[in-house]
Amino acid sequence: MDNFFQHKARKRFGQNFLVDENIIERIVRAIGPKETDKLVEIGPGQGAITALLLDKCPSLTAVELDRDLIPMLEFKFREYPDFTIIEKDALKFDFGSLAEGDGEQLRIVGNLPYNISTPLLFHLLSFRGKIQDMHFMLQKEVVDRLSAVPGVKAFGRLSVMAQYHCRVQGLFPVPPQSFRPAPKVDSAIVRLVPHQTLPHPAENEALLERIVSVAFQQRRKTLRNALKPLFPELDPEQLPVDTSRRPETLGVKEYVELANYCNQLPAPEAPKQ
Repeated sequence: MDNFFQHKARKRFGQNFLVDENIIERIVRAIGPKETDKLVEIGPGQGAITALLLDKCPSLTAVELDRDLIPMLEFKFREYPDFTIIEKDALKFDFGSLAEGDGEQLRIVGNLPYNISTPLLFHLLSFRGKIQDMHFMLQKEVVDRLSAVPGVKAFGRLSVMAQYHCRVQGLFPVPPQSFRPAPKVDSAIVRLVPHQTLPHPAENEALLERIVSVAFQQRRKTLRNALKPLFPELDPEQLPVDTSRRPETLGVKEYVELANYCNQLPAPEAPKQ
């Protein structure tokens, strides 16, 4: 009966369906779903990972944008009364609305479309207080950026902000032949665990994000010169970090110290449109 539903991967949705059973089982083992979990799967595709997740945890909400996939998924998992599909764009969806009651935490998983992975990660981080952990399939280059350390080429805005909010752990690579159609890039699995207590809290997180963003837009400049448009009167001698360094050499703690110092200064001018 499942063959009644035929679906071709759509380029505009960035679809590459995972078909390697060994990789699927390894992903689910890494997630370690429990019967009491509140699972959320972004972009379930044809349900390859969904099937094994539901065997371990019958309460699962899928967020899927491709409306043509939804009838197939509803039919395939019709025997699971706590399986729910929400037809929404994950980039615009309020994930916090799925956490019911005080203290309920979501466990989010997904094979994320590579063309929207970075903005989607930033969107999900805004709900970190209601998320226990996240396990994602991403382009390997993005996983490298998420887990990068200061001083390496991959270290950037995504590295700083993800590590500010979460413990980041790259788990294992996934080759192109594990998908249909095969992507032109390597993939990898990453685990993100939001900090229950921030190791280095920023007094003004919006300012931290802005400083990090501006710094890495000018990553070849010294930090002093990169931040000059934001804070023209900045006195390098008063700063808690050496601003003669380049942006990629500072760690998360140093960016927080810099942001907390700048938070005491007059508000920077809004960026020109």
